[in-house]
Amino acid sequence: MPPNLPAVVPPQYVQGTLDGLPPGTPGADGWPDEATSLRQTTFVVLDLETTGGAPDGGGITEIGAVKVRGGEELGILATLVNPGEPIPPFITVLTGITQAMLLPAPPVEEVLPSLLEFLRGAVLVAHNAPYDVGFLKAACARHGYTWPNPRVLDTAALARRVLTRDEVPNRKLGTLAAYFRTPHQPTHRALADAHATVDVLHGLIARLGGHRVETLGEAIEFARAVTPTQRRKRHLAEGLPKVPGVYIFRAADDRPLYVGTSGDIATRVRSYFTAAEKRARISEMLAAAERVEAVECAHPLEAEVRELRLIAAHAPPYNRRSKFPERVVWLKLTSEPYPRLSLVRSLGPDDAAYLGPFSSRRSAELAAAGVHDAVPLRQCTPRLSVRTTSPACALAELGRCPAPCEHRISVEDYTARAVEPVRSALADDPQVVVDALLARIGVLADARRYEEAAVVRSRLAAVLRATVRMQRLVGLTRIGELAAARRAADGGWEIAVIRHGRLAGAGTAAPGVPPRGVLDLVRATAETVLPGHGPVPNASAEESERILSWLERPDTRLVETSTGWASPARGAGRFRDLLVRAEAASSRQLPTERT
Repeated sequence: MPPNLPAVVPPQYVQGTLDGLPPGTPGADGWPDEATSLRQTTFVVLDLETTGGAPDGGGITEIGAVKVRGGEELGILATLVNPGEPIPPFITVLTGITQAMLLPAPPVEEVLPSLLEFLRGAVLVAHNAPYDVGFLKAACARHGYTWPNPRVLDTAALARRVLTRDEVPNRKLGTLAAYFRTPHQPTHRALADAHATVDVLHGLIARLGGHRVETLGEAIEFARAVTPTQRRKRHLAEGLPKVPGVYIFRAADDRPLYVGTSGDIATRVRSYFTAAEKRARISEMLAAAERVEAVECAHPLEAEVRELRLIAAHAPPYNRRSKFPERVVWLKLTSEPYPRLSLVRSLGPDDAAYLGPFSSRRSAELAAAGVHDAVPLRQCTPRLSVRTTSPACALAELGRCPAPCEHRISVEDYTARAVEPVRSALADDPQVVVDALLARIGVLADARRYEEAAVVRSRLAAVLRATVRMQRLVGLTRIGELAAARRAADGGWEIAVIRHGRLAGAGTAAPGVPPRGVLDLVRATAETVLPGHGPVPNASAEESERILSWLERPDTRLVETSTGWASPARGAGRFRDLLVRAEAASSRQLPTERT
């Protein structure tokens, strides 16, 4: 800006009419969509001159902004700004802006409304954008203006990704302007630097075509700190559908490396090639991946279930969760004259009482310890005879076991005192176990044995957690067939047919299509699921729980069910509040339990 330029230049802004906007360009009141091509995107290229201090709401001495689209200049906003503070001498030497030039200039609070209006509906571009955006955001916050939070493209960051060290020694604006031989050169004045940044932006966009970057979203993401592997493999995300489903990263030999799910496959897979993805194992996975396979699903519930089944079937090396559902453990009340709790890996075709499933042996042992604290169930492992006796262990001497090994208690009394309370707690009402453990916690707390009380509390939480979970699962898996529907975001219906806790069929009724006909078709083509034994006879516990979460949503409607869906009236569910309090207390102070 020449020294004889007036302190304030009114914005020279030319805005085309809506009819004149290119196809696909957002309206004037909306921000550009990420799918908008760079040719159709409206940019406001901005540069600030400041006093050199920190962004505290002031310090701006000059603003220069140029609005462009498709290589055409649409308008200019340029003004000096009175910072309300002295200008350091080195800033005057650098920019040529003197204190006398700024005295008649408006303060920043008077300039902000025009600038914010100028930014409306455009992408903000700046060289070292965090610096300029920081000053503008601080000024808006200080003077009561709402920062519109536009999309920002940093030409310095973009140059670091597009140009190599062999091409330019650094990414300074002057260096880039010289490299691209721009008609405008930076002079440390806002408008001149903004024009130079426009030329550099156009030069960088021309280079982006070789990287298959054509839209605004791709350019913004490309400017971020993605790894060379992400940049090299981003073509794997091309051509994927924008629908709910499962995606599978596969190696050169077609091995599944990673399985995931999303309501929008294309968008989710693209996120793996952005700066937001920083997981080391995913970077390793991307290096080995050669293609991405998409499995389209009717709706998100089907996608979640298919993901679980694929992970269980293939155990992809880069998935951490849900890989080995067969490794769960159960607590079984054995079938013998003097039953005990036994840790088992699978459920037998008998009528034994079970508690689980548990994801680890430690959690199962914690729940078993809670049961043993509450009822006089024996803890030894030998099978006891009703005819001959065997020596008692130390627990009998401590009064912790009724010593059925020495026949100090009859089979009938043992069943009434120890076995039936456990059976009732697992299948129906855990009141006896809960009362006994709460009483023990109270005794220990009164004796100020707080660490021991915390251990018992963790055992109580383990028992309640397992019984609540199992009774919820049993309530669903005992139903031969359940049909449910949920309103989709587009106005249609998501339909699911569940048989014995397993998703047997899924479909979607488009808006305006009667859902009953779609439900009949889904039911006719659904998987046949036969009754089985145990709390989860035909699916993993995780699959049935995903289905339960979907069914229990307020907007899900139950259409038909072959039998009633119910939980025990006095079941473990009524202790949910107690479980929440126990888990919250355990999270604040994790007890150490010695075996």
